[in-house]
Amino acid sequence: MDSRFSLLCFLLLASSFLHCARSDGSDSQLLKGINSYRASLKVPALYENKNAACFAEQLAQQFKDQACTNTTGSNTVPGTEQQFPDFPKFLEHCHLNASVTGDGQVMPACVPGLVPAVVLTNYTKSQYNQYLNDTKYSGVGIANEGDWVVVVLSTSTGSGDYSPAPPGSNWASSVHPFGQMVLLLVGFVCLLIK
Repeated sequence: MDSRFSLLCFLLLASSFLHCARSDGSDSQLLKGINSYRASLKVPALYENKNAACFAEQLAQQFKDQACTNTTGSNTVPGTEQQFPDFPKFLEHCHLNASVTGDGQVMPACVPGLVPAVVLTNYTKSQYNQYLNDTKYSGVGIANEGDWVVVVLSTSTGSGDYSPAPPGSNWASSVHPFGQMVLLLVGFVCLLIK
């Protein structure tokens, strides 16, 4: 009984951390490449914006099963992907409202196999580079699913910083942050009991 209880506690604790540790490293590699590119232009580095990353993850999940839509076969032409019909649902999931995303920039791209050099080139040598060159963008969220990568740029202004919506605003409340706290407390109690 004691070992099953310990195992249950471990699984609950691990599941709460797995949500935060899903990245396979390619997102941080892309961010490093983008920041090197910006440094070569003497543009300040982008910082990681967790709320923009949440939004990027929602968009990437929408794209993951879609085939690349270009005619050359190597990668899509940036900016030609479809619009996002579930935009309000994605905002709600990330506890955002549209007023904090208006000045941001969403940049989806499809690269078969997500070859790192090709992904970086897809952003730095395309129409997306105009946004990467722009000093008004200070934060970034990156996510990838399947052959798709989504980069979301944020600003430091209230209309583009992707800050969470305050309680009582028009987003549905979620038990996710509360649930993680409960899982952490359960894990702590499990350690004390053992």
